[in-house]
Amino acid sequence: MSKIKKLISDTIIYGFTTVVTRMIGFVMTPIYTRSFTNTSVYGVFTNVYSYAALINALLAFGMETTYFRYLNKVDPQDKSKVANNSFVVTLFTTILFLVTVFLFLDPIALWLAQGEATTDLSEYISFVKYFAVILSADALSVVPFVKLRAEGRPIRYSFVKLVNIFVLVFTNLFLLFWLPSLIERYQFWSHFAAGWFREGWLGNVFIANLIASLVTLILLVPQLLKFRLSVDKKLMKAMLAYSLPIFVANISFIINEHLDKMMFPRLIPGKVGEMELGIYGAVAKLAVFLNLFVTAFRLGVEPFFFSNAKDKNAGKTYAMIMDYFIIIMVVVMVGISANIDWLKYFIAGKGVNQDAYWAGLYILPVLLLNNVLLGIYMNLTVWYKLSDQTRYALYISGIGAILTIIFNLLFIPSYSYVGAALSTTAAYLVMVLLSFIWGQKNYPIPYHVAKNLSYLFVGVIISGLIFYVFDMNAWIGNALFIAFLVLVFYKEKNEVMRILKRQ
Repeated sequence: MSKIKKLISDTIIYGFTTVVTRMIGFVMTPIYTRSFTNTSVYGVFTNVYSYAALINALLAFGMETTYFRYLNKVDPQDKSKVANNSFVVTLFTTILFLVTVFLFLDPIALWLAQGEATTDLSEYISFVKYFAVILSADALSVVPFVKLRAEGRPIRYSFVKLVNIFVLVFTNLFLLFWLPSLIERYQFWSHFAAGWFREGWLGNVFIANLIASLVTLILLVPQLLKFRLSVDKKLMKAMLAYSLPIFVANISFIINEHLDKMMFPRLIPGKVGEMELGIYGAVAKLAVFLNLFVTAFRLGVEPFFFSNAKDKNAGKTYAMIMDYFIIIMVVVMVGISANIDWLKYFIAGKGVNQDAYWAGLYILPVLLLNNVLLGIYMNLTVWYKLSDQTRYALYISGIGAILTIIFNLLFIPSYSYVGAALSTTAAYLVMVLLSFIWGQKNYPIPYHVAKNLSYLFVGVIISGLIFYVFDMNAWIGNALFIAFLVLVFYKEKNEVMRILKRQ
């Protein structure tokens, strides 16, 4: 199998898992928005999961990228040392995290409750406990999952991920819908739920996540048992030196992506902030199709980039990958924009609040563009990973994080989620430009800049027309979408056929 076909095959398998995972999150959104009729509850949900994303990055400590890099640097007999070192790092961060959380449980809960020592504080204490275990289980799963990818076992990887999805969905439905009905009808279930279950409680969603994370960790026990708690000090020192900039960059990246949601309740305090954040978080779910493609691409392409770095035509291959990555991203962006008139029902509320979440739909083109820019940036990061210049990851994402903080402080209090979305756009644009400029100086790749910019420009214009000129009309939107597809096919058909024949 050719290298490109192998990349496509792995991306499809990882992509299928990612698509299902994110689609489940997408499909669960209307269940949550209908279960929690007040948008402020969904705001708390969005806020908590934003903090969880940051902590996930802290606990992983950049070991995913570091693992792949050092598998291709060490001798074959030392590959197990790379795995052991990586696992020891995540084990250490997990233990440190658990001890810290339970030592400072009340202050952390008070922070999440925005410093209000109300009767709700006990709820936040429960939330913190649940997420301490959820995030610990997820952190201990990081290296086993990376090991499966490195070993070329996408089927096993996908199986575990799909079981996680099944358990998550089942327990959500059970706790949100089935158990309340069973309690009313059967004494057994009434006794079973006594003392811990509360109908309509946000914590039920977190309990479902907790169960799914623990089941996933159990399924990874065969991989966990292969690790040894031994450290190669020389190798560990080199790995940590490589991973530290990646780690800081990942934190900065999470700040760029989620800080607006973390800062929202503090910049717009009280129920108003929670309600606005709920709307923002729900509308952002509609951009999930682009986000899942970015994630699937990263899972498939990261091992590919490292394993083909020594190929004499690597630069041309990377440039071609960027071309079609952008084309697919822009096609999906226009497709979502064209069909928002019916996709919006996935974030509808309940009863009199049915259209409560639709108030923020007009920012969706900005959120879609943000995901495209994020994908381009992730693609561009290949140069500093392959040239071992990971300090640039720190520079670029650090600058992006600083800009995000400044713009959020300036614009969220006055412009709410519009300010948050545009702040992210500005930060991502700067990160893309810096990565491209520095990359071309240190690790030149012959990207087709004019071609990529033209597709991006046309996609943004079409999406803008659909939303702001044609008022999200599905007929006009899909006519423009079909016209764009015809244009792409006409422009790319010869090149695609040439690539396929060559492979």
